[in-house]
Amino acid sequence: MPSVKALDVNKTQSICILRLSAIGDVCHAVATVQAIQRHYPNAHITWIMGKVEALLLADLPGVELVIFDKSLGIKAFADLKRKLKGRQFDVLLHMQVALRANLASLVIKAKRKIGFDKARGKELHSFFMRERIAPQNTAHVLENFAGFARHIGVPFLALASDKPRWQMPLAESDINWVKALLKPFHEQGQKRFLVISPAASKAERNWLPERYAAIADYATEQGFQVILCGGNSSMETQLRNDILQHTGADIVDVVGKTSLKQLLALLQQVSLLIAPDTGPAHMAVTVGTPVIGLYGHSNPARTGPYLYQKYVVETYHNELKYQTGKTAAEQKFGKRVKGDHIMANISVSAVKAMFDKVITEENL
Repeated sequence: MPSVKALDVNKTQSICILRLSAIGDVCHAVATVQAIQRHYPNAHITWIMGKVEALLLADLPGVELVIFDKSLGIKAFADLKRKLKGRQFDVLLHMQVALRANLASLVIKAKRKIGFDKARGKELHSFFMRERIAPQNTAHVLENFAGFARHIGVPFLALASDKPRWQMPLAESDINWVKALLKPFHEQGQKRFLVISPAASKAERNWLPERYAAIADYATEQGFQVILCGGNSSMETQLRNDILQHTGADIVDVVGKTSLKQLLALLQQVSLLIAPDTGPAHMAVTVGTPVIGLYGHSNPARTGPYLYQKYVVETYHNELKYQTGKTAAEQKFGKRVKGDHIMANISVSAVKAMFDKVITEENL
């Protein structure tokens, strides 16, 4: 078991966080970073992250962001080295196993370099680190990150009853944008809003558009105003068009019309989100909005919306058993399943039932 070596709480410590991507993962990591801040209030924290992720986390309280711009290709490493010139950190918490992040760690000078345990040290990750966190063989991504905090003496999620906390950065302009969007509905007495964020990063992880449309119709019948959100990629635009074609509901369409911070502000103000395995699901968790997660390809115990895993509708476990002949408990934790057909195994009736359950339990 790796030994815990706490920092001196009375001294100013410089801590570097290396987690470049993606949106969901950096949302998980924020909880760990802010737990470290609460325990070590004198620490100076620098977080190296991707350009897109920084659009969401700009102005994160007490955290200096340094952008690693992967669009520069191999020059991104020289650019990072230039930005960190003359600096040495007391601790590097290397929270990403991708080769790009491993190579980036080479230009970061730190007295201690802490990475994942050997079992999770893919793409030569372990060779770049001097210390490793304790093995966590059946843990959610957020709990994996919490292992870094515990390794430096922060008792984060040390007890089963512990819950993560987030303080997410939102500007007044982003909040006002949402107020303007929702004002006409508030004036009509509407207080309940459902956001559907239908697109994941890969099309195979998306639910069927006609089924999203059926849920939009059902939510409208239950007195909710439905809002459709997403990015401006061709896949997301087509999915939006297909959903609107199949629904009779009067949907507010903001697909491709929000910044990440505006989307975060919107998620903070609505009642409920329905989404597959995608960044907005985890953004909603950070602002306390319940999530119905739709999962087929990945184990929701590892990547599901952390505080709302009981509201996941999933076909992962059945598909895993069908493809491998083994249950999740009988093989490597977090194993993914593949196939374009998997999300079609999630029925409209199952999501309607979960919708009703959330409305009751969350008193929406």
